Order: sequence, then C-alpha cells, then structure tokens
Amino acid sequence: MRKLLLYLIIITTGIIFIARLFYLQIYNTSYASLSEDNAIKVIYDYPQRGAIYDRNGKLLVTNQPSYDVMVIPRELKPFDTLEFCSVLNISKDKLIRRLQKARSYSPRVPSIVIPQLTKDEYAFLQEKMRKFEGFYIQKRSLRDYQTYHASNVLGYIGEVNDAAIRKDPYYLSGDLIGIDGVEKQYEQELRGIKGVKRIQKDRFNRDIGPYKEGKFDTLPVNGKDLQITIDIALQKYGERLMVNKRGGIVALEPSTGEILALVTAPSYKPELLVGRKRSREFTKLFYDTIGKPLFDRGVKGEYPPGSPFKTINALIGLQEGIVDTQERFSCHMGYYYGKTNRRLGCHSHRSPLNMIPGIAHSCNAYFANVYRRIIEKYDTPQEGVDNWKKHVESFGLGNYLGNDLSAGRPGRVPSAADYNKQYDYPTYKWYATGTISNAIGQGEVLATPIQLANMTAAIANRGYFHTPHIIKAIDNKPIEDKNYTVPKKTSIDKEHFEPVIEGMHQVYTQGTASFLQVEGIDICGKTGTAENYTKINGERVQLTDHSVFIAFAPKENPKIALAVFVENGYWGARYAGRIASLMIEKHLKNSISRKDLEDWVLSHSLEDEYAKPYSKEPFKINQ
Repeated sequence: MRKLLLYLIIITTGIIFIARLFYLQIYNTSYASLSEDNAIKVIYDYPQRGAIYDRNGKLLVTNQPSYDVMVIPRELKPFDTLEFCSVLNISKDKLIRRLQKARSYSPRVPSIVIPQLTKDEYAFLQEKMRKFEGFYIQKRSLRDYQTYHASNVLGYIGEVNDAAIRKDPYYLSGDLIGIDGVEKQYEQELRGIKGVKRIQKDRFNRDIGPYKEGKFDTLPVNGKDLQITIDIALQKYGERLMVNKRGGIVALEPSTGEILALVTAPSYKPELLVGRKRSREFTKLFYDTIGKPLFDRGVKGEYPPGSPFKTINALIGLQEGIVDTQERFSCHMGYYYGKTNRRLGCHSHRSPLNMIPGIAHSCNAYFANVYRRIIEKYDTPQEGVDNWKKHVESFGLGNYLGNDLSAGRPGRVPSAADYNKQYDYPTYKWYATGTISNAIGQGEVLATPIQLANMTAAIANRGYFHTPHIIKAIDNKPIEDKNYTVPKKTSIDKEHFEPVIEGMHQVYTQGTASFLQVEGIDICGKTGTAENYTKINGERVQLTDHSVFIAFAPKENPKIALAVFVENGYWGARYAGRIASLMIEKHLKNSISRKDLEDWVLSHSLEDEYAKPYSKEPFKINQ
C-alpha cells in the first residue's frame, strides 16, 4: 500500500508539472508578449480633444498643436547632456530627475521628458534629434481658448497624476486630463480615444516597419464636441460688472434650469493655465489667499442668504396656514421678544404691514412673527424646526443640487438636532425665539449663489425647478438626462406663489429697489443685506455687510432668474441690485438703456473696502 501511495504522489506531481508547462507554452501568451515588447515600439497617436461652444454656437475652446519630448529609458544611449539641456532650456538636475522618474515608471514604456514645446522649439530640436538616441518627439494638442472669460466654467487640463493612472488604465504617465470645470466633468466625452502604432525593431534596435503590417494598429477617435448652456456675451458682461469686487452671479433659465451665466470674482484668463507656463501661473493663483481667483464663489461660496430668504418663509407660512395675505403685523423699528425684551432691528417704513408690502419693504418684524408661528404651530420646537427644514430643502437649499458642475458646496439648513446640540438639550430647553434669526435669512442658514438662483427659479415657475446644469448638447445631440429634464416640485402649493411674486414685483415698483426699474420689463426681485462676521484672535467681529439680490423677469413667462452676491457690498440694492437689473436688461434686450446705472457699477470699486483693517462694526439692520 505504501509503494502504491509513493507511485501515486510521483505520478500526480508529474502530471501537475506537465500541465503547467503545457499551459505556459501553449495557452499563456504573457511571456511571448514580453518578448515582443522588447522588439516592438509602441507609439500613441493622440486624438483631437472635443471643442466647446456656448449656447449660441460661439466657439469657446479648440486645440492648438503641441510637441512633447518623449524617452524610452531602455533605448537611451549616452548623449551630450549639456547640449540637450541648452537646446531645451532645462537644467541638468531637472533632466536627470525626469529621466529617473521615467525609468522608475517603466524602462520600456515612453514617458514625457519635456512637455508642450512650441512650434519654434520643435523646429529647432527636430534637426538635432538624431544626436539623442532614445528620445523622440510626439505631437499632440493643447487647448486654445477663444475667450478671456468663463475660466471657472471651462476649467483646464493638466498632466495626469499617479492616482488617476491607477484608477483608469487608459491614461499613461504624461497624458493630459481635465482637472476642473467642464474639462473635468466631461472628460470621457472630450478626450476621445488614442490611436496605437506598433513599430517592429530588429536585433540592432533599428526600426524595420509596422509590426505585422499594421494589423494591430488603430486610428485615433477624436473627442466629442460640447455645447454648453452659458451665454458667453452675458458671462462677459457679468464679469465686467464684477471688476474690483468679490462675489458671484448665477443666472438660470427657469423653464429648463440651464445656466446662462456663472460668474465668480475675481477670476483669471483661461489661457494662463495652458502649456509649460501652467505650473508657474497656477502657483501664483493658488497662493493668492486674499482674492482667491481659483475659488468659484458662485457654487462654493456659502453665505447667509439674508432677506431673499424671507420669500421662503412667506411661502411656508401660507402653506402651513398660519398666516394669510391680509393679516398685518406692527413694526416699531424691529421685533421685540423674550423676557429681556430683545430686539431684532428693522429699518424705517410704514406700519402695520401685511404680506405683500412686508416683502416689498423687507420688514423684519413681519417675518419674525411669521417664522415664530411656523415653529410654534407644532407641539415642540423640534417638530416645528424639522417641518420648516423640510419645506426649505424642497427648494434645493441645504444640499447638493445634483448639477453637472465639477465643484460645489451644500450650504446649510439647521435641524432640530443641530439646535439640541447647540443648546445642550435637554439640560437646557430652547424655543422658537432662540432661532428667530432664521426668519430673515441670518442665523444658522447658509446658501450658495447657485442655490439662491435655483430658489428664485422655483418661485418664478410657481413651485418647481429643473436641476441647474451646464451641458446643452453633445455632438449636436441635446441632452436627455432625466435629472435635468424632469422638474422637481417644491412642497408649496401653486396658489401660494402669486402673492409672494407680487410682493417681489413691488420691491421694484415701490419698495427697496424702486430706483432700479428698467423700462419695459416687469422685474420681480428681493434685496438682501447679509451680516458678515469673522473671528479675530478668538473674538467675533462684524465686518461690512454683504450685498445680496435675487430677481427674475419678466413677471409672466420668465426668461431669466438670478442671484447676485457682492462681498462687503453694504446693502442689497447698492451693488447686487444694480448688477441684477443690468444683467436682466442685457439678457432680455441685448442692450443697456440706463447708462447712468451701468456707469455707476463700472466706476465703483470695493478694493478699498477689502483693504480696510478689521474692526468692530455697529449692528446693521437687514433689508
């Protein structure tokens, strides 16, 4: 029996070895491929990246030729490093580091040594390439911007990093990839597909022609062209109005959710981040921690929404049935509450007011009463706040909108859990008055300009909105993504919107923005003055207020809804209101009738305001 077991072990082992050898020699081609790799040079033929057009078909981004100096480390022969460095204007240390990195990446796979040569540099080097064996020049394309505007929208491309290479095997070291904006969000559509050429080499490492007569070669497939929703003329005008100011403008088409303009200020010219100068220019922009030109305030800036938020509280009040349009509330320069008779200040206006003039004149006392009733309708303030939060979030506030922009912030709508933590409940109880600042868009509420624009579009549409988006068509095919084409409904019934819209209309006709009317256009808007605090040495300090404005026009069948936010802009109508009126007229009439209004905005700067040393400011009322 033991003899049989020994024979069985020997026979089994032999069969395993034979099977493994058979598999390696007959079925597994990895070693054959490795052998072929030593005799085959792979050259990639890079496709043209897709062009980008605005909503009216104006070309914004196309391509320009570029040339990369490539190296295959294992084919490198001794060469005159000083001459090579002199020709390419690169230091010897830098060249050595790049060659070491290329060898570390792969001795057989090509790597970029010097990216993005100009035509002149390419022409000069081409004559000398025979001296530098192991190097070759690869043609590809760089972005060519046909506009100086919308850099935050378009984004830019740059060299792929190691993480992206590990994530997607399509990319090789030195490849270019979209890093921000549309270039990043629609990278898959824009990049196309690389072509591949395989060149066979003989035993002396000389090229002897296409491998197997080009049977395995592929042609490049160019990227798809994109049409985005931006109106570049309106974008340009918005950026012009925001010169020497900080903030954002977001304009939407209410019926579709298409983004007409997405302005952030300050900004930069897109061409700065193209070519070999990109790294240097990006560093300058990145370390500008005061102006923050790389920070897209339109989608990332989280601010107190201020008085535009009163429109939401009015709608919630009507939906909850705790107020009607006729009930009046008195205002004696503010709202007084609590055992210590605390005061939420207000500006001078006639009193008492009902809802429509309450919106038109932005009465803080009116909306403090409405908000308090919204919360106190329920048995506990916790139930009241969470119900209020549900309504607010139905307008797209307090969360990511689900848009196709490559960046953004969620804003904030506080919950009962937040206040329980803040007040250490149940050790200490809290009540509606403890959150009263939410009545006027201060308190713990934060919103981005794009969220405020979307909220305005929902009001303009009488209760629904389309998710804001930047893409209009891909290769001339309109988008059909249900996320953008199917409307989202708010929690407010349609009939409640008309009085709020009339109140916003009276903001222009007789209220806080009456001096901003545009002849021939019925505009509905709402001014806002958002308090602005910061911490200095651990102390809370109030700075100059932000100027906020939301608006849509025309009143019936609206074509544009927008939000304007100007940091340290004093009050709503001073900067943001003026800019909003000009943007609306520019979009609807393609001209400006009130040159006095335009000249004021263009000639006024807030740079001196931004340069002021921080100091304590007196309490300012919210309009």
